[in-house]
Amino acid sequence: MIDPTLFTGNNTTMKSLSLPLLIAFLFHLPLSAEETVTEKKLARALKLFPDADLDENGILSPEEAQKYLGIHPELKAIAETGKPSKTPGDLTTPASKGLPAGPRVFVCAHSFMIYTASLLPPMVEAAGIGYQDAGKQMIGGSRVIQHWDLPDEKNRAKAALTSGAVDVLTVSPHVEMPDPGIENFARLGLEKNPNMRILVQASWPARDGVIEPGFKNETRNESTLESLREMHKSYHELWFTSLESQVKELNASFGKEAVFIVPVCDAVLALREHIVSGTAPGLTRQTDLFRDPLGHPLPPLAALVTYCHFSGIYGESPIGLPVPKELASMDQAAELNALLQKIAWDAVSSYPMSGVKKEAPAAVEAQ
Repeated sequence: MIDPTLFTGNNTTMKSLSLPLLIAFLFHLPLSAEETVTEKKLARALKLFPDADLDENGILSPEEAQKYLGIHPELKAIAETGKPSKTPGDLTTPASKGLPAGPRVFVCAHSFMIYTASLLPPMVEAAGIGYQDAGKQMIGGSRVIQHWDLPDEKNRAKAALTSGAVDVLTVSPHVEMPDPGIENFARLGLEKNPNMRILVQASWPARDGVIEPGFKNETRNESTLESLREMHKSYHELWFTSLESQVKELNASFGKEAVFIVPVCDAVLALREHIVSGTAPGLTRQTDLFRDPLGHPLPPLAALVTYCHFSGIYGESPIGLPVPKELASMDQAAELNALLQKIAWDAVSSYPMSGVKKEAPAAVEAQ
């Protein structure tokens, strides 16, 4: 049985921070005045990131938390300090030197999407486009409304939109639809920048939509072509159609298309079908894509998702871009990279609500 509440996800260098501060910051936990890591805080962190319990004893130790941070690059993408500024434009980095400036991109995400903030820039630059980072904000397992409801002094997304310094906002809803946060951010952004676009990630189902206890990552290897297609069908019927309805209503209220959907789940399940069929170079098991039972991505899946966002944001095919460094050490890396690019482009360009046309030119590596 598929549970609709499970369709979710939960370029910056990690600064030298104390272990208590790292845990509190990355797991969004308040620090005490003494900045001590308490058992309560670690327990709350474990609920957000269950795979951090490396010895699977049901208790997250400080040592496990530190090791977890070291092996999860998607969390490093949010390791920034400081409060959001209210000065227009100063949240945005300059465009990459020597390249024409692309849109100013803000990534507002849960853990099924935050890594795109660090993987996108080198892809975009390889395509000959200057990446402009308007900021990032992450809350594990979040709905978009949770980002909207953050206090102003912590709300980087709201500050960036208010400054008018965002051309593309990417968001990642989770669980309940419709998500009022999508509308709130869209209206604020369009008020300050009438040409802004909002891209909504339709993530893959967490735990493959299984509600019964005991689901393990290895369970994914038992999925067949038939069961994957049934999962895909249920996902669309139970969750995706609600997202589509909200986006259509929002665009009608704006009198134009301003909100678009990045059909990431379609691409993810297409890749899993390739693995089952034995046509995914270098990938032999479906668990080659996932870190944990929830479904956090390993590098091949993270690259696929980011290629989907590249296509949605820039309207170009990623086909022909070089192998990302995260995949470079894998067997058949070039062949796998080509497949990921094709799957991403096919998923995005064939989906009408992505706003991307099939005839868009392919990306060309910058010389």
